[in-house]
Amino acid sequence: MSGEVTVTGFGVRTAFGTGAEALRRGVFAGVPAFAPTTRFDTGPYRTPMAAAAPDGPDAVEDWALRHALARCGDEALDMAGLGPGTEAAVLLGVAGDHTSVTRYWRGAAGSLLVPGDPGGPGPGDPGDPGGGSGKGGDSGRGEPARVRSTGTAANRLADAGAHGRADTGGRPKAAADGAAGAAPGHRPGGEATPHTGGAAAKRVADAVPAYLTELLAGRLGLTGPRLTFTNACVASAAAIIHACRLISSGRIDVAVCAGGYLVEEETFGKFDSGRALSRDGMVRPFSADRSGLLLGDGVAAVVLESAEHARRRGARPLTTVVGWGAATDAHHIAQPHPEGAGLARAARQALRLAGDPDAAALGYVNAHGTGTKYNDGAETRGLRAVFPERAEAVPVSSTKSTTGHLLEAAGVVEFLITMLALTDGVLPPTAGFTRPDPECDLDCVPNRPRQADVRRALTVNAAFGGANTALVLERP
Repeated sequence: MSGEVTVTGFGVRTAFGTGAEALRRGVFAGVPAFAPTTRFDTGPYRTPMAAAAPDGPDAVEDWALRHALARCGDEALDMAGLGPGTEAAVLLGVAGDHTSVTRYWRGAAGSLLVPGDPGGPGPGDPGDPGGGSGKGGDSGRGEPARVRSTGTAANRLADAGAHGRADTGGRPKAAADGAAGAAPGHRPGGEATPHTGGAAAKRVADAVPAYLTELLAGRLGLTGPRLTFTNACVASAAAIIHACRLISSGRIDVAVCAGGYLVEEETFGKFDSGRALSRDGMVRPFSADRSGLLLGDGVAAVVLESAEHARRRGARPLTTVVGWGAATDAHHIAQPHPEGAGLARAARQALRLAGDPDAAALGYVNAHGTGTKYNDGAETRGLRAVFPERAEAVPVSSTKSTTGHLLEAAGVVEFLITMLALTDGVLPPTAGFTRPDPECDLDCVPNRPRQADVRRALTVNAAFGGANTALVLERP
């Protein structure tokens, strides 16, 4: 490694609120953030529970991912003492913001219900094309909704697909100019079709991950290269790893790495249909009675910088990234390798790069720890394979027990939690732990935070398709 990589700023938002203090009050106190979400109707699903931030004066505007990412990016740059015009790469781990797509298709379905028809919406009803958008389906009177095969409602839907047109919608011009493609729901001449509404149509493009990267870079005024990572639950960790490679090789000096996921219905429904969500409203990693994961809000940005660049401008490093690794085991589309083979390879790479192949200096591991039967046992076996002589001595905790699974944002948020564990001298607990599982025989820091003078820590993540990442952080 030719150049050290340091962290000089960050911004973070979770269900606990904004900034490091919110993480200390929630994650480090072992207080789960799970509650019934009111962001969408959870009636059709097996559980209403998620770690979703409440509405309030500090809420993200319209719960739009673009706004949350911009806020975290601004906070990270302010902390680092950097601003618009900085030559910095932007690397974002994200799957896109699908809330507008969900609204679009629900509006489209609603627009096909013709007012005045039996089963169709009345004037001003949510499904009335002239009165707003709503769910398609039964009328609520026991009569099936009728769809007219010809006429204005069907034509509107066809027009929307054939004649979409982009609109800046008040976005920063630089970001809007970099966008490609159309925003469905606009007629020639810019008139929003009734089944979408103007605001919904303008936001459909936010479902494109690379578009959010362009928006973020434009909003922050950064002029370096831009890269987007969509590899699921390792996406933002992969962004950090790639930035570390670019910085350590001397190709760039500064990078803003970010990731984001806000709980929304499309992904919630998919995890529910896969029966992956916890049955008891809690996430209990490594516990014998664990029954699944729960989703959570997570958005964060970190400023990575070469140590030399930080020194030249007098910036104080918060932590140093001394090792990183990535590996794919390709065992199964959704299940981890039963022995945690890919995770073990990624962790070994990171530790070797950090100059500590035996993990002799390792004091803490922030685990992926989803609270599912498959993951936690496989992860335990993988970590034991990495440091067999020290497996009982190294504390390993899962902070998804408090934040929920943050999907594409998990890597960057847990990177920051690991950094705070080093700087504060406190290990976050695995909350909700009830009784040990012989398959997960690690020191999982159950239920209570632990004081610990730790100099080095490892954070690991895993994703569908067998992707695995590992990062080693060191306290300055």
